Amino acid sequence: MNRALTWHDLLIAGAAVVVGLGAGLLLRLALRWLGERATRTRWGGDDIIVGALRLIAPWGAFALAASAGAAALPLTPTVGHNVNQTLVALLILAATFAAARVIADLVQSVTLSRSAVAGSATIFVNITRVTVLAIGVLVLLQTLGISIAPLLTALGVGGLAVALAMQDTLANLFAGVHILVSKTVQPGDYIRLSSGEDGYVVDINWRNTVVRQLSDNLVIIPNSKLASTIMTNYHRPEQQMSLLIQVAVGYGSDLDQVERVTKEVAGKIMSEVAGGVPDHEPLVRFHTFTEAGIGFTVILRALEFGDQYLIKHEFIKALYGRYRADGIEIPVPGRTVVIRRAEDTAALAEDTAALAEDAAAIPRQRREHAPTRQEQKG
Repeated sequence: MNRALTWHDLLIAGAAVVVGLGAGLLLRLALRWLGERATRTRWGGDDIIVGALRLIAPWGAFALAASAGAAALPLTPTVGHNVNQTLVALLILAATFAAARVIADLVQSVTLSRSAVAGSATIFVNITRVTVLAIGVLVLLQTLGISIAPLLTALGVGGLAVALAMQDTLANLFAGVHILVSKTVQPGDYIRLSSGEDGYVVDINWRNTVVRQLSDNLVIIPNSKLASTIMTNYHRPEQQMSLLIQVAVGYGSDLDQVERVTKEVAGKIMSEVAGGVPDHEPLVRFHTFTEAGIGFTVILRALEFGDQYLIKHEFIKALYGRYRADGIEIPVPGRTVVIRRAEDTAALAEDTAALAEDAAAIPRQRREHAPTRQEQKG
C-alpha cells in the first residue's frame, strides 16, 4: 500500500520541476548565444542544428523535471507508468519534430545551394518532412505498446484505394520528382513551353510548377503537363545565350566598313552594358540581297535570357548613331505607285478586251484549218 502524500513530497517535486525548468531556460539562452556564433560561419548546417536544439531543449528539460518530480511523489505503479509513458511520448514527439526540421532544412539548404533560388524545390523538403514524421509516429506507437503491424497492413490495403482515387495527384507528384531528378528543369531556369508560356521557374512542389513571367505574373503548370510537353530551357546546358540581331544597309555602302564599324559598336556594348559577355567576339554575317538593301546578322552574347533586352536596346541606339556619324545608309523600304488617268484606263481596258478576243479566236482558226479524216487517209 502506498504511503500518504506529505508536504515534504510536494516540496521535493516542486523543487525538481523548478530546477528542471531553470536548466531548460539556461540551456535555451546558451543555445541562443551559440546560434549567434553559428550565423558567422560559412556553413549553414550549424544554424539548422542549433535551431533544432533550441526547439527540443525546453521540452527535454520539462520532461526530465516532470519525471524527477513524479519519482518523488508516492504514486501507484499504474499512475507512475502512465506518467512515464506520457513523458516518453512527449520526448519522442519533440525529437521527431526536431529531426524533421533538421533534415528538411538540410535538404532545402542543399537544393538552394544548387539552384540559387529562394523557394527552391519544396517537393523534396515536403517528402523528407513527411517521411521523418511518419517514422516518428511509428516509433511512438511501438513505444506505447501499440502494434504497428496491423496498421501497416491496413495502410497497404488502403493505399491501393487511395492511389486509385488520387491518380492525378500521384501523377503530378512522381512527375515532379522525375523532373528534379533528371535535372531537365531546376528552380531558377528560364523555360518556354510549346503552348507559349514562358518565365523563370520559381518552385516545383508536390503538385505544380510555378513559373514567374517577366511581367511578374505567375503561371501554375501541373507537373504531369510539364513533363509531357515540348519545352525549351534557356539555362541548359548553360545560362549564356547568343543574340541574333537583324540589320540592313543600303546597296551603296562599303561592306568592309560596315562590318568593321558594326563590330566596334558590338564590342563596346559587350564590355559596357550589364549582362554582356566582355570576352565574346561579336560576329557579322551578310546573308541576303533584299529589295531595300543588304541584310546581315550581328551575333552578340548575353549572360542569361533576361539580359538580352537591355543589350539589344543599347546596341540598336549605339549602332544607329554610329551609322549616321559615318555616313552609312540605313535603307528605308519603298514601293512604286503608278497612277493612271481615266483615258489611260479606258485604253487599257480596250487593249485587254482585244487580247481576250484574239485569244478566243485562236482555237476556232485551228479547227477551221485542221484537215478532215478523209484528207488524212488520202
